[in-house]
Amino acid sequence: MDTMPRTLPEWLAHIEQQHPKSIDMGLERVREVAARMGLKRPAKKVITVAGTNGKGSTVAFIEAIARAAGWKVGAYTSPHLLDYNERVRIQGHDAADDELVAGFEVVEAVRSDVPLTYFEYGTLCALWLFQRSKLDLAVLEVGLGGRLDATNLIDPDVAVITTVDLDHQDWLGGDRELIGFEKAGIARAWKPLILGDDDPPSSVLGHAYAIGASAIRANCDFFFDGIDAGHWRWREVGYAIDLPLPQLVAPVQLRNASIAIAALRALGKPLPRAAIVQGVAAAHVPGRLQHFERDGVEIVVDVGHNPQAARQLAAWLQASPATGHTHAVFAALGDKDVTGVVGALAGHVDHWHLAGLVESGPRGLDVDAFAQRLVGTAASTGARHGDMAQALAAARTGAQAGDRILVFGSFHTAAAALKVLGS
Repeated sequence: MDTMPRTLPEWLAHIEQQHPKSIDMGLERVREVAARMGLKRPAKKVITVAGTNGKGSTVAFIEAIARAAGWKVGAYTSPHLLDYNERVRIQGHDAADDELVAGFEVVEAVRSDVPLTYFEYGTLCALWLFQRSKLDLAVLEVGLGGRLDATNLIDPDVAVITTVDLDHQDWLGGDRELIGFEKAGIARAWKPLILGDDDPPSSVLGHAYAIGASAIRANCDFFFDGIDAGHWRWREVGYAIDLPLPQLVAPVQLRNASIAIAALRALGKPLPRAAIVQGVAAAHVPGRLQHFERDGVEIVVDVGHNPQAARQLAAWLQASPATGHTHAVFAALGDKDVTGVVGALAGHVDHWHLAGLVESGPRGLDVDAFAQRLVGTAASTGARHGDMAQALAAARTGAQAGDRILVFGSFHTAAAALKVLGS
């Protein structure tokens, strides 16, 4: 490299160009560079979180509860919504530009001729920053799958699989059993594996049994039940705690919070009840049913982008109906099961607005190509708009006080909406 990047935007542009593929599954290259960097444990304890949906929210609950307990916590998540800095948090604060630049400089100084993907660069940078921060707990969100994901460099003390459903089939396999096997690769022998599905794939349970990982299952080994309009209860044999409802409002967030509590209790560290109460109430993640109000119209932004997430959105819409009409603003990447997404939500949407995502890289579609993929669905006759800003503007023009606008379909969709809404 003739000229070393100086600013964070320059570094991000540089690392995007250093591998011919955006995704290259496997740990050999990233493990080699990690060894050259002298990377060891990023914290005294590590929790790694995989899953089709719910990873970001579960990480946020773990982070908030652990910080309320007085632990020094780092969290690595992806993708980001508005700024790359969101991916690396230490004590609740996004990493500063100069910290990330310092990490990228270390990666670049030792990698030599080893090609790294954008995600691998970011993972190594985050692990380096965590190791220097003397953390009590590092929470690592898996990028894709688990077994061959860069985060799997690190042996977690507790592994978490929030859900297993269909997404990224080109990389992970075409059914839940194959996808489950890839996600189960984060489990470690004789260590706890928290499973958020009531009915996890047999591939996950079989792998846990084969390596001696102790599977701790939702609604089998730990339970969560509503008490009244403002409270719920988490319980396992010999322990129960009553809790306030999370800020994160979707019904599925009780499950995510429950998974987080199970993961933290599985660490075996003292965890005060007050910290669980405070953390559950405080956890917040942008782009998860994030609410705005504009001129009497409720606008809800969600990153949901696969059929399971759409079913969760539908459950929330049914539990919290709008007083007026519901307008959907929908934009998705080209490799998503958009017919499955629309099918899950069709009965809850009165008007559809479709948007292109051409600025989102090779997986982005223009609105006509996107609409073509929706032929035969309830969204196929939706109004077409060149980009998210135009689609949201049109939905707002067509909405009346008491109506709801639901913006969803990808992280890119949510990010564009949040920029328009000034979040």
